[in-house]
Amino acid sequence: MSYREVYEKWCNDPYFDEASREELKALEGNEAEIEDRFYRQLEFGTGGLRGVIGAGTNRMNIYTVRQATQGLANYIISQNGQEKGVAIAHDSRRMSPEFAREAALCLNANGIRAYVFDSLRPTPELSFAVRELSGIVITASHNPREYNGYKVYWEDGAQITPPHDKNILAEVAKVTEFSAVKTMEEDDARAEGLFQVIGTDFDDRYVAKLKEQSI
Repeated sequence: MSYREVYEKWCNDPYFDEASREELKALEGNEAEIEDRFYRQLEFGTGGLRGVIGAGTNRMNIYTVRQATQGLANYIISQNGQEKGVAIAHDSRRMSPEFAREAALCLNANGIRAYVFDSLRPTPELSFAVRELSGIVITASHNPREYNGYKVYWEDGAQITPPHDKNILAEVAKVTEFSAVKTMEEDDARAEGLFQVIGTDFDDRYVAKLKEQSI
C-alpha cells in the first residue's frame, strides 16, 4: 500500500478518532508532510519508540503506542510473564499521560495487569519498580518538545538488552494491522483488577532504598 493510500485510510476509517482524521485532512495539498507521516511505520528500535507527536504511521500517537504495546504484550505472554504485570511511568511531556493510559489498556486487554503511576515520575523510580515487574516509560528524554517516546524496561531495572530487545522488536514488527491491536475501556479494566494506580507507597520504598545508598 502506498503512503497516499495509507493516508486516505487514516482520513476516512472510523477506527481513527475524529480529531486525528481532521488533523490529517487539513494537510491536503501538503504532499511532503503527508509523505513524511506515512512513508513508513515509526521504527521500534532496541530501546523502543521515539518520534514527533501527531497523526500518522510515522508519528507518536495513541495508535502507534498501542501497536508497540501489542507486540510487547505478545512477547510477555510468550515468556509466561503475564502474571507479574507491567509498571508504567511517564514524564511531563505533551501526551505522556495519554500514552501511558493507552499502553496500560492494551496490556489489560491482553490479560496483563498494569501498574500506572498516579502522576509523573523520574525514570530511576520506574527502574526501581520494575525490579519486581516489567516496565514502560513514556519519555523522549533530551529531544525537542514536539517529540515523545516509549521505552521498554525488563525486570533487571534496565532498558531491554539481548535477547529481549531483538525478540520484542520482532514481535512488534509482526503487528502490521491495527485490527490486531487489543484495547479495552478503563472502567472495565479497573473492575477486573487489571488497571491499578500506584503512588506514594512506591515513592516511600524508592526513597528508603536511595537513603541506603548515601555515603
